[in-house]
Amino acid sequence: MTAAAERVVEPEWLDTLAPQDPRARRSRRDLSRLNAVMSNAGIVARALQGASLSRVAEIGAGDGGFARRLASRLPPMGAGSFILVDRQEHEAPAAANGWRFEAATLDVFAWLEDESRVRFDAIVANLFLHHFDDKALARLLELAARRTDRFIACEPRRSAIALAGSRLVGLVGCNDVTRHDAVVSVRAGFTKREIASLWPSQGWHVEETGRGLFSHLFVAARHAHR
Repeated sequence: MTAAAERVVEPEWLDTLAPQDPRARRSRRDLSRLNAVMSNAGIVARALQGASLSRVAEIGAGDGGFARRLASRLPPMGAGSFILVDRQEHEAPAAANGWRFEAATLDVFAWLEDESRVRFDAIVANLFLHHFDDKALARLLELAARRTDRFIACEPRRSAIALAGSRLVGLVGCNDVTRHDAVVSVRAGFTKREIASLWPSQGWHVEETGRGLFSHLFVAARHAHR
C-alpha cells in the first residue's frame, strides 16, 4: 500500500458491539495503550498551546479516556469544562487538572446542528474522522466550523509503514476486534492535505501534516479579526 492509495472506509467491529460487551471493553483498553504509543494526547495538547481555553468539546469521545489524558496535559483550569460527544452512552470520567467532564449522548451531526448550543473554544477529535466518507466528512467539518474558532483532529496516517504497524498490534496483546479495526482504520486514514481539502477554507489558517510514524494531524484556526 502506498500513500497515494485511495481511502477505503469500512465498518469497524468496535462500532457494532455494545459498550459493555467484554470484547468491546477489552478493545477500548487496547486502544488506550495504542494511543499512548502514538502519543496522540500529547500531539493535540501541543497543537492547543497558546490557545485560550475554558470550553472544549471532543466529538466521538467514547468513554472519555482520551479527553482525560488531554486535559492532564493542558494548563490547569479553575472551572474548565470538557463536553464528550458520543452516540453510545458512557459515564463521564472524574474531573482532572481542574477540568470537569460532561457526557452528551448524541449523534455527532445532531449535536453539531443544534444551533441552541454554545460555541466552544476548541473542538477536538481523536481517531474519529476516518469513520466517514468524504461527503459525510465535508458536512461534519462544515458544521464544526460554525461552532468553534479552533478545530484539531489526530487521525490514522494512511501509509505503508502505518499499515504494516497495524498488522502487528496482536504482538502487544490486542484482541481480535482491535486487530481487525487497526487495519481498517489505516486504510480509511489520511495523507497529504485530504482533510484540509474538505474544510471551509475562507477565514481560516489550516495546517495538516504527519506526526510520528502513525498519526496524521489536522489543525484549523480562525483568523483573528483586526
